[in-house]
Formats: sequence, C-alpha cells, structure tokens
Amino acid sequence: MHPEVKALIEHYHFQSLPVEGTLFVSTYRSAQEVEGGGPIGTAMIGMYCDEPRSLSLFHRLTTDEVWHFYGGDPLRLILLHPDGSSEDVILGSDPSQGQLVQFVIPAGVWQAGHMLTGGRYSLFGCTLAPGFTDSMFEGGTREHLLALYPDRAEDIHKFGCDVDHTSMPEGFAT
Repeated sequence: MHPEVKALIEHYHFQSLPVEGTLFVSTYRSAQEVEGGGPIGTAMIGMYCDEPRSLSLFHRLTTDEVWHFYGGDPLRLILLHPDGSSEDVILGSDPSQGQLVQFVIPAGVWQAGHMLTGGRYSLFGCTLAPGFTDSMFEGGTREHLLALYPDRAEDIHKFGCDVDHTSMPEGFAT
C-alpha cells in the first residue's frame, strides 16, 4: 500500500462501504428528519484506490447525489440513464482537460465509479438532501443492467453487483 494512501485511510478512519465497495466515512447526518423519517441531509468522504481495492459498483438512489472532487487523481463516474442513454463523467482538478470538481447525479440513474488507471488515489465527497437511508439504495446486478444497456457490457461486467448483494444491510445508515 502506498504510504500516502495508508495515511489517508488512517486519518479519515475509512471503512469499506457495504455492497458497492468504496472506502468511506460518514461526516454529517442531520439530527432533523424529513416527514416520514430519515435525515434532512447527509455527507460523506470517499476514496478510490487500487490497494486496498476501492471502487463503486453500480447502484442507484432515490434522491439526487452531489459529488465533490477533493484531491488526488481523477476519477470516472459511469452513468446509465433511465432513458437508455449513458455517459462518463470525469471528476478531477484540471478543468482544461474537461474535468469537473462537482457533479450532480440525478435520482434513479445507475452509477458506478473508479479511479482512472495509473493513479494513486481519488479523494471525493457526496452530499444528499434528503439524507441517505438504507431504503433509498439499490445495487445493480450484471444480468439486469446488461439487458437494459448492452452497449455498456464491458463496464457492467467490471462494476455490476452480485445477485445476492443489492441492498444495504438493515440499520447501516442509522
């Protein structure tokens, strides 16, 4: 493990996020709740790296998610839209290369992410309002996504979820 990656893991106390595999730490969970339950807002810091392996398998949320790039090497978000279209978004610190420092993934869009090849780490954050709850998460299986997005087969094979791992563990987000 690269010393800088190890230092970041220790500093932030990163843990592996269930189902999707991102190294993350929850940094904010509002004490106020929306009508029907769940926090008004949440925030987290995440990191992609090769060792230990950290990436995000395909999943979708029922609310918009705001991504923020903090540092390190660029990362790629793979987005599969409900209308059948798809796109790649690169978050990073170099706008002259088309990299974005912030991006909103709309609710209902399948998303996966990883650090670009050759990097050491990608440090980012995600903010949600209303805040994250276990019930707003759904992992995307390879079989399901391949039927909808056959043109993205290579990414789906790499970043699709196993059939038996598509939900957050009960009580994870509390």
